[in-house]
Amino acid sequence: ETVKMKVAPARMNHLSIAALATLLLHIFPLSLSFTPPHRGGCRLFLDTADTNEWDALLPRGMFYGVTTNPTLLERANEPCTVENLHKLASKALQYTDEFMCQSWGATADDLFQTGMAISEYDRERVVIKVPVTATGAEAASKLTKAGVRICFTACYNKKQALIAASSGVEYIAPYLGRITDNGKDGYDECRQMQNIVDGLGSGTRILVASLRDADTIAKLAMEGLDTFTFNPDVARELFDEPLTDNAAEEFEEAAARGSTSD
Repeated sequence: ETVKMKVAPARMNHLSIAALATLLLHIFPLSLSFTPPHRGGCRLFLDTADTNEWDALLPRGMFYGVTTNPTLLERANEPCTVENLHKLASKALQYTDEFMCQSWGATADDLFQTGMAISEYDRERVVIKVPVTATGAEAASKLTKAGVRICFTACYNKKQALIAASSGVEYIAPYLGRITDNGKDGYDECRQMQNIVDGLGSGTRILVASLRDADTIAKLAMEGLDTFTFNPDVARELFDEPLTDNAAEEFEEAAARGSTSD
């Protein structure tokens, strides 16, 4: 009986730990997110709301986060609602460190209220995008004071980097391709934005968007820019190198031959 008295509490304690572990896994689902130790300052984002593309590309481990906006949500047939953005954030953050989504509203207060509601899911890992307009800046100021991380979006001019730096927001997203479409040199505009924030000693990141090819990303990285968001086609283009594919195939063939030799 004495032995039974000693074993029973131990068994109960073991069961309690197992039950607690199961409960915690239900509350906090196992995350596949992992920041490689040698990534440095580089932050690459996948720019799509198509969750099928997330499943295909995010497991490759190169993406720091996912970016979306109402237009991308519409293309992916995803509702532009706070509830759905919380659902998407839950999925994206299983693979990545950040989820960026855009607030909406006709006034600064509307943008603020929507941003607060969206970011409520996880204030440390959800970044709220607002247009770099006077209304957006007012909303961003209120959101920042409330502890919300901000990305100014729809940036078309290097002078807007001054707004971002002086407002103390974390990101500003210039649309390189669209800037070029509108008669300016989008590449040079982004490069000068980086010079502006560096010159001011600001920690604001230039999140280059509207990128249409992988070579442009490589060239900008050579200029010192380190934060980019791009669509799935460009993500796949980064891996498009026939010489590497051929070499990998040769390695596999050699391995197969070696595994069957005496």
